[in-house]
Amino acid sequence: MAVSQSFIDYAKDLFGPFGEIVVRRMFGAAGVYCDSLFFAVLDEDVVYLKADDENRAEFERAGALPFTFESKENARVSMSYYAAPADFYDDPDEARRWTLLALDSARRAAKVKRKRRKPPGRSKRASP
Repeated sequence: MAVSQSFIDYAKDLFGPFGEIVVRRMFGAAGVYCDSLFFAVLDEDVVYLKADDENRAEFERAGALPFTFESKENARVSMSYYAAPADFYDDPDEARRWTLLALDSARRAAKVKRKRRKPPGRSKRASP
């Protein structure tokens, strides 16, 4: 797993129109955040876009392969990120369409996480 600095720069330019882009290196790959939403992974100079139950079939119909990695136990682990289709790199309209699908997935995931969090409770102190 590795990603070149030139590909990271390319991704920042590609995704820049969508919001504030931050790329963080992790385990040889890189995570891409747009306005704090984790929506893409860069690995081996390939863009992997976030998918979920609402749009996974669209990625699969396009022939996109899932992002996988080998765990410490030598097991193959698959994540909810799929390789961007070939037309993503050649057609700005397609790049926009696929990026918006990934951002929508990231937004849905963020909403689910927010709903799961419990609001801070009041402390139970004895009254004087």
